[in-house]
Amino acid sequence: MKLNKNDNPNSLIHESSPYLLQHAYNPVNWLPFSDAVFEKAKKEDKLILISVGYSACHWCHVMEKESFEDVEVAEIMNKFFINVKVDREERSDVDMLYMQAVQLMTGQGGWPLNCITLPDGRPIYGGTYFNKAKWIDILKKIAELYSLSKDKAIDYANYLTEGIKKAEALSTLKNSDTILNKKLLESIVTGWKSNLDYENGGPNRAPKFPMPSNYQFLLRYALLNGDHELLNHVNCTLTKMASGGIYDQLHGGFARYSTDEIWKVPHFEKMLYDNAQLVSLYCEAFNNTQNNLYKEIVNHTLDFITANWLTNEGAFYSAFDADSEGEEGKYYVWNNLDLKDLLGEDYDVFVDYYQVNGIGYWEHGNSILMRSENLPNILSKFNVTIEQLNEKINNCKIILKQESKNRELPGLDDKSITSWNALACTAYAKGYLSFGNSLHKEICLNSINFILTKLSKPDGSLYRTYKNGQTKIDAFLEDYAFTIEALQNCYLVSNNENYLMEAKKLTEFVLRNFNNSDSELFYYTSHSSSQLITRTTEVSDNVIPASNSQMALNLFYLGIYFEDKNWQNKAVKMLHHVVDELIEYGPGYSNWGCLALNLIFPFKEISIVGKNVEEKLLALYQTGVTNTILAVSATESFLPLTANRFDSQKTLIYVCENNSCKQPVEAISEAVQLIS
Repeated sequence: MKLNKNDNPNSLIHESSPYLLQHAYNPVNWLPFSDAVFEKAKKEDKLILISVGYSACHWCHVMEKESFEDVEVAEIMNKFFINVKVDREERSDVDMLYMQAVQLMTGQGGWPLNCITLPDGRPIYGGTYFNKAKWIDILKKIAELYSLSKDKAIDYANYLTEGIKKAEALSTLKNSDTILNKKLLESIVTGWKSNLDYENGGPNRAPKFPMPSNYQFLLRYALLNGDHELLNHVNCTLTKMASGGIYDQLHGGFARYSTDEIWKVPHFEKMLYDNAQLVSLYCEAFNNTQNNLYKEIVNHTLDFITANWLTNEGAFYSAFDADSEGEEGKYYVWNNLDLKDLLGEDYDVFVDYYQVNGIGYWEHGNSILMRSENLPNILSKFNVTIEQLNEKINNCKIILKQESKNRELPGLDDKSITSWNALACTAYAKGYLSFGNSLHKEICLNSINFILTKLSKPDGSLYRTYKNGQTKIDAFLEDYAFTIEALQNCYLVSNNENYLMEAKKLTEFVLRNFNNSDSELFYYTSHSSSQLITRTTEVSDNVIPASNSQMALNLFYLGIYFEDKNWQNKAVKMLHHVVDELIEYGPGYSNWGCLALNLIFPFKEISIVGKNVEEKLLALYQTGVTNTILAVSATESFLPLTANRFDSQKTLIYVCENNSCKQPVEAISEAVQLIS
């Protein structure tokens, strides 16, 4: 038996998260995560069932339909448990803690994440997706264990909680004496290379996640070390992703990952954080290769974000679901009959260009659009020029976009998350710096101003989320780390030092409120946040880089901007906490690797000062400068990198290294020569 929207809602009806609202009409008596949950559980002496997911999660929807909408299952859950639904994107601290618990118990994680805890939050059982029969069996057995053998449940919870705390201590208190150098970095990359797919790009396995920070590190390392094999792999990866089904060839934007080795069949959900980071990566790759495909991907993806996720206030929505009309990917796939009716005489060239009749075939008569990389063959076969081909393809795309308007859009997660908005702000900044589109500059600055006004508190702290004019949840380290990064990029885009001052203030806030007295690393939650059974520290880089690795980079760069050796030294000390892990598994610590590159290879400080700062900045940025920090000023400046250098008659470029500067130059070509 299923409930419909006419039935009484549960407590989630008062929430703003689209994911929680999806569960508001379940017969399960869901509660949002709060301190009151634990008080209720202790008072009633009930176990807590914490179920974590997010709005674009396909298997979360499956488990909801099979179990959480089912009255039989709900009766068991309501009788024996206090049931808590968590949006992992809102409460990433809760997700992080119980994901660690489930991984300790089972060796794996994922979403939906389901963890059963004692009334005080200590976990005793967990896992990911369960079908209805298995889920009922688990619920009954755990309830029976707690009823008949409570001491056993408490002993196991003690054991597991101690394991979580020990794992936390190992990751935060460890401090390596190993000194990173070029030879050691080379050995890290050599080990990494053995797991790369040189034919299709990415790792030599499936599923394949884009992992932007991995390719940012590999690109920079290849350029700095003259590693042509690795540079070819990076370009292969970016080209294959841009041509594959993981990229929405029609509307723009990347899906979260590919289920296969050739980037063909995506898990169709689209996330703001993926697309923002990939824009930044493709910008950097374009500046170093001048590959026009990368420029096309940047502009197409930013157009997609602008059209679908940018609000009038300057905020960005979070995601599109994988499903529409109850089917995964239905919005994005096409069958031959529809294409033939719609495209007429251009049908043949379109299906060859997007490989509809071959490699792009998926299932049930549907194909996923995958761009052919064999353009010469298509040009020859249809006897057209590249200009004529592009015109035909663009006309076809206009027709299909119009037809898409008759389809149901995937579900939209319309909350705004501070860290993801900051990543998007950085993407638009880099888009502007790479291609000079003034619209991208405007969106970038509107975005950061939204964060500084709508997501900031009077005491200088930040909120985590925003929706319909309402902010909620204290921001986590991730939110501060990426906002600080975005502010540095906004400083470059705007030539406004106030953004750097805001970055400095937020960094000082982090140093006061997220510090760990036993470690150089920062906690994920602030001292004033509602505390869980233990405070966690995010160290390893994933699809979003670790908040600690980004804070280390922020301290390194801001330490240079403000000539603060303590901040620079702290960044180095933070890196020492993860050196052994970086050596053991580079792909899990690639953002840390970017900091290591700054420390090991020659690092240049470049100041552009004078009346034509913006013009010179764009020209220099677009040459692909690597391992540098850029400072700009069109007026007199107080910043150490630009102070006492302004000349109202000239625009001068200073190239410095280790506190030693070359004679300033005016020509970009001369500056590039000094940098290289």
